[in-house]
Amino acid sequence: MLTVTETISIPDDELEWSFARAGGPGGQNVNKVASKAILRWKAAASSVALPVAAWQRMRSRFPRRFTSTGDVVIPSQKYRDQERNKQDCLLKLADMVRSALIEPAIRKATKPSSSAQQRRLAEKKRLSRKKQARRQHPPDD
Repeated sequence: MLTVTETISIPDDELEWSFARAGGPGGQNVNKVASKAILRWKAAASSVALPVAAWQRMRSRFPRRFTSTGDVVIPSQKYRDQERNKQDCLLKLADMVRSALIEPAIRKATKPSSSAQQRRLAEKKRLSRKKQARRQHPPDD
């Protein structure tokens, strides 16, 4: 069982594993051992009770991880051995769900204070006068 938070856990029977040969360094061993781990979680048919908003955030933040059928696919070939890649996949999935559970802060619209607006306008007038003063002199003939 993958524990995401105190209240949310994903049962092992909902997780499907497959393995493949990983690319990258590894010498002769890389051609013999299937060390790349691929985790598939049938999220659409899952018994995990995530809020609807969290599901939507997860789909919008990680669109490349979702298949058209609603499965989450997470590969890992970071390490040279299969077991560490499996652990890496589980960590990625847990982090993904945890980040989706965090509601984004609602942005509150603010406006500059009246003194800040006055300073801005005064600076604009000062720069405008400076540029006008440069134009006032006719060219010498």
